[in-house]
Amino acid sequence: MSNSLETASINIEEALVARNLRGMAHVRPALQEGYCLRAAQTLFDAQGVVLIGTGFPVTDTFETDGPLGAIALYKSLEKVGSTPYIVCGAPLSEAIKNEYRVIDIKLGKHDAQNQEAQTVLDELQPKVVFSIERPGQAEDGHYYNMRGENISARAACFDSFMNQATCPTIAIGDGGNEIGMGNVTEALKSLDIVAATTKCDELIVADVSNWGAYGLIAMLGKLANTDLLAEINPLEILRYLSSLGSVDGVTRLNQLTEDGQEAEVGDAVILELRRLSGF
Repeated sequence: MSNSLETASINIEEALVARNLRGMAHVRPALQEGYCLRAAQTLFDAQGVVLIGTGFPVTDTFETDGPLGAIALYKSLEKVGSTPYIVCGAPLSEAIKNEYRVIDIKLGKHDAQNQEAQTVLDELQPKVVFSIERPGQAEDGHYYNMRGENISARAACFDSFMNQATCPTIAIGDGGNEIGMGNVTEALKSLDIVAATTKCDELIVADVSNWGAYGLIAMLGKLANTDLLAEINPLEILRYLSSLGSVDGVTRLNQLTEDGQEAEVGDAVILELRRLSGF
């Protein structure tokens, strides 16, 4: 990998936590630099099925952070020749199934959750299993939100997909309670969060998980020599999700924001990432 690619990746990684909204700037040093490039290279080389787990339950619906980035990545992966599927539970799975390839997974803890994952893994033989803003199991096996509330009854298990996959696994998180954060357990101890313990091969941290997807798409674009980020319109995707009943994970309101951040902030992040990636 060239020095220019590595430099771009490190600059993007710094930009993704520059606002330090939930402490990820303090977690980032626990990761080996260049993770955006390594993750992008894995996806670029995949040329096959990629499973994208997302959907963080908020009250009786889903939040905008996660699905927005998953949809953006889905579109970008199709452009570089892969076949993405979004893996999620209701109500998100029902809401988006007419527009995207969706695999529905059952809510709550159940005896067949490992078999549920294995059946999909065996059938689709994914090249990469990917998680973005997906709740991860804590040490006690339950799922918790940023407020420390137990959300296990509303959370489907994507951890089994990550744990049982024989292909590379990648995760994006922004607070410490998401799949993949088991990679940085020590770094999370200073944060006021019930930390997730599920690990992955490559973890990306960001101030907002959607922005982590943008950083990954920026590096994917560099590898493909195509400005993939230029084709992403966050406001358009937010409007689509809002029409389906999404809420902001922080405010819990049906509005065109992500983790309390206006759509214009996401636009500014994309412009900065495009600049850093040389487009």
